[in-house]
Formats: sequence, C-alpha cells, structure tokens
Amino acid sequence: MEEKKKLYTLLVYSENIAGILNQITAVFTRRQVNIESLNVSASSIEGVHKYTITAWSDADQIEKITRQIEKKIDVIKANYFTDDQLFIRETGLYKLATDIVMQNTNISRTIRHHDAKITEVNPTYVIVMKSGKTEDIISLFRALDEFGCVLQYTRSGRIAVTRGMQEQVSEFLEQRNESRANG
Repeated sequence: MEEKKKLYTLLVYSENIAGILNQITAVFTRRQVNIESLNVSASSIEGVHKYTITAWSDADQIEKITRQIEKKIDVIKANYFTDDQLFIRETGLYKLATDIVMQNTNISRTIRHHDAKITEVNPTYVIVMKSGKTEDIISLFRALDEFGCVLQYTRSGRIAVTRGMQEQVSEFLEQRNESRANG
C-alpha cells in the first residue's frame, strides 16, 4: 500500500554561494517532486542563508531528498518538518476593484472578519494584505473572489521557524567548530 503524501517543509542552511539554489532544486527535479513554495533569506547566523521549501511527498521520499541536499558541498544542514513542528506564516496580497469595494459594504466586513489590512486605496484599486497560515490566506481569497472584485492575487512563499529555542543549525555549527578545534 502506497503511503499518503503530505506537505513537508524543508529548512536548508548554506553558505551564500552562487548556484546553490540550482543544486538544491535539482534534487527535487530528479525525484520528480514539485516544489510548492520556496523562500530564501539570510538566517539569524551571519553568513548563513536559509531556504524554506515546501513540497508534497511521502516520508520516505522526503527523507531521501533531505539527505541528498545535505550532501551538497555548500549545504551546512538540512531538516524536514511537518506543520505541527514549526511556526509558519505567509502573506497574501489582494488587488481589488475600488468601484466594487465601494458599492458593497460586505467586502470591507469580510476583510475585517479575516483580520486583513487595507494598505492602499486609489480610484482604480484597493490593496489588501493578510498575514497568517496558508489556509487563512486562501480562505480570504475565496471569500473576496465570490464578490467578483479580485483583480490580482498572490501569496508569498512560506516562512518558518522551529518551535525550539534556536536555529537547529546553530547547534550543528557549534559542534562542528568544537570538533575542528579539538581535531
């Protein structure tokens, strides 16, 4: 019986080297796993970049992908997580038609109900921003789309931190530095 796929989040730490993103994404391509979202930024550790990657997979395949990524020479550490192991957020931006928003007060009620913020209003469009979990971002889109007012919509890639006290890579780097000092 085939194991059911679920959404995993990989946190990959590397030095800031040109071409490493291509090497990481190539691992997914070779295994024919589609990346759902990807966010790359500096981490809390100077000189170390953090890649937050989500993909639908089964446990065996995501484990293999993580090990292959970790074998890349410029990758410091890679781990995979389920949603309950992380604090997760995304941002959604919604461009709405001003004339429709002004004609229907239920739209502004919906925006408030979803705890979103109107960030810009002009005669042509209204920009709404919502931060939260993926399902909250999508839920607001569906609600606004029912009013026929959505001109554009986009979601950011996922950002995530572990529920632990520090980046997991911090402990790894400390151990590596100690072994180098003693070696």
